[in-house]
Amino acid sequence: MPPAMHCTLFKTLTVCQFILTDQIIMVENMQPKYIQTVDELDTIVGLTKKERNDMEKVCETFPFRVNDYYLSLVDWKNDRDPLKKIVIPDPRELKGGGSLDPSSEKDYTKLPGVQHKYSQTGLLLLSDVCGGICRFCFRKRLFVTKERETVKEVCPGLEYIRTHREITNVLLTGGDPFSLETSRLEPILKELREIKHVNIIRIGSKMPAYNPYRFLNDPALMDILSRYSTPEQRIYVMAHYNHPREMTQPSMEAVAQLQQSGVVVVNQTPLLNEVNSDPGTFTDLFRKLSFAGISPYYVFQCRPSLGNRFFQIPVERSYDIIQQAWQRCSGLAKRARFVMSHATGKIEVVGKTQTHVFMRYHQAAEPAAIGKTMVYRSNPTARWFDDYLHQPTPIRGFLSMKMPAMQWLF
Repeated sequence: MPPAMHCTLFKTLTVCQFILTDQIIMVENMQPKYIQTVDELDTIVGLTKKERNDMEKVCETFPFRVNDYYLSLVDWKNDRDPLKKIVIPDPRELKGGGSLDPSSEKDYTKLPGVQHKYSQTGLLLLSDVCGGICRFCFRKRLFVTKERETVKEVCPGLEYIRTHREITNVLLTGGDPFSLETSRLEPILKELREIKHVNIIRIGSKMPAYNPYRFLNDPALMDILSRYSTPEQRIYVMAHYNHPREMTQPSMEAVAQLQQSGVVVVNQTPLLNEVNSDPGTFTDLFRKLSFAGISPYYVFQCRPSLGNRFFQIPVERSYDIIQQAWQRCSGLAKRARFVMSHATGKIEVVGKTQTHVFMRYHQAAEPAAIGKTMVYRSNPTARWFDDYLHQPTPIRGFLSMKMPAMQWLF
């Protein structure tokens, strides 16, 4: 290790010794250390008394998890650093209410750990562990309630998929499936590949951003992904890059290894206040994704999960941010759809005027609703689809579906 490698922003040196003040250096066999308490964080970065007290109050309700690799990306001299906002507890999480199940996933849960909302897509919740806990997580109920939704025994879920031939693609999610050991993940991929009507396997993961060494240090994982991602039946990794600074050299090397293994990497991110709500930031993100061969897939309106209020931006402002960001992007960089993952389906915001907002069902729990258009009067303060439903009947629309009741916690 070159003698110049040291971290001037950290109180003490841990694994983050591979940090230069302005550059991330590739180090073979790096094993990031996970941090889950305010005490551990204080030891590394040195918190003020107020910061420590505020974080401890938040952690009484919402857990904290990150690793020293990701902490090394944070500019600790900048209180408004966007990566800090992604992982560091903020006292504003305790304000504003919200729902523990904003998309009513419970209504589409068929078995423990199995969701089936859209006819062709099945979800298997494999883990309640992530490479880090995003402060805006929409499934934070996995971490704050005692009710277990993920399962260790996946055979019943696999059997459900096997007997539902309409399912052509399966999303492995959680938590983060790459938090599982490779030996645990391999038999699941093998079983899914033996189900003839399952042609796509998707793995939702922020691990390429949180811990790229999960891929760089495990050639067995690359071998397994290569074996089960075939020219006819690909594996997709649904990466979660929220900010261009997450796309470091090690992270891009991890993505390259995934791509070389035959895996298709796409990206999805929510639009987040104080993280990526500046159009220039989104421009940089979209462009860097396209340059790396990562297709922008979805931009999500931040869901109204418990504790997420200060991350949310009004829907129409979100739409404007995306449109402004795209002004300096090529066509390859602006393939993402701006959607709300609502209880009734994925609702895409497709346009707006000074007086109206235009939406359509990109996906819907009720198949007949797919593609149907809705026109609502502009509501500049609306942060979620339900805020438009509180208006008078839409000018034109299709909403025959029963709206699942959202349980709000205040």
